[in-house]
Amino acid sequence: MPPWAVSAREDVTPAWLSDLLGLPVDDVAVTQVGTGQIGTCYRLRPTGAPELPASLLLKLPDPGSRELLAGAYAMELMFYDRIAPTLSCRVPEVHGARIEPGTGWFVLLLEDLAPLVQGDQVEGATPAQVLDAAVNLAGLHGPRWCDRSLLELPGLTLNDEDSVALLEEMYPSTLDLFVEGLGDLLDAETVATLRDCVPPTRSWLLGRPERFGLVHGDYRLDNLMFTPGGGPGEVAALDWQTLSLTLPARDLAYLVATSLEPDVRREVERDVVAAYHRRLVGLGVEGYDLGTCWEDYRFGQLQVPLVATFGCAYGARTERGDRMFAAMVRRSAAAIRDLGTLDLV
Repeated sequence: MPPWAVSAREDVTPAWLSDLLGLPVDDVAVTQVGTGQIGTCYRLRPTGAPELPASLLLKLPDPGSRELLAGAYAMELMFYDRIAPTLSCRVPEVHGARIEPGTGWFVLLLEDLAPLVQGDQVEGATPAQVLDAAVNLAGLHGPRWCDRSLLELPGLTLNDEDSVALLEEMYPSTLDLFVEGLGDLLDAETVATLRDCVPPTRSWLLGRPERFGLVHGDYRLDNLMFTPGGGPGEVAALDWQTLSLTLPARDLAYLVATSLEPDVRREVERDVVAAYHRRLVGLGVEGYDLGTCWEDYRFGQLQVPLVATFGCAYGARTERGDRMFAAMVRRSAAAIRDLGTLDLV
């Protein structure tokens, strides 16, 4: 364990925080935030130097899976250090970060985004929130659109035949675990749609390689912060461990399909896609018309069943988590049927 690492709440002392921030800290109040599936998060309220922020968020590794998740932790810290400054999406400011490569030991001290509030995946979002989140998402995709220099960064690669083989092999049995685990939370029509999504896995994962960009991979309500009240306002994105290079519209499809009930989505999705596309163009993306963007949005809908199935089947199970995944795939399955996604693969 490196000397700067901490693993428990009682290890977060004024002296430790002072060293990380480079500012004198007289005292610090520490409160755990949320439950966390691949890490632990604390809210820190330091006192001391006048330059100290009133509140900070501290992310630490999960004690039980630290080494297994070392690559994901390294990806998040690399994002904040080397990628975020080149983008136009709202993310927290970093106040301190350290990592020991390979072991999973890390600390990440972030801006506390309060009074913004976390989205609720079970409850869903308003159309105004989804619209704002889509515009913010374009700020992730647009600045590095089809930028091959991203391939020089560790851990970022494009899909090829070998990289999708294991996922394709595991998908059928993983879906069985998912369906069995959620049981009566899933209706028969949703289950049938999920099963229809399995055969074209390889074609979908390798599809449309001519367009690629930075993809969050899990751009959904629980990983987004919103202006309180549900109306239009500021949006910020968190949790960058699942960053990858692939078709950007996968993130857009994932956001819209998982956030809105089907009847609401049908009314607003074209406006959301159009707003996302306008921001892309404003950020300098060329040769990408709205019609192609809409088709990519339709194509990208298979992101939800894939991510939700694996995330639920192999992650820590909770009562809220089960309801969350059930809501996600129910909304998604309706979008896949409505948009004729399987006809495009």
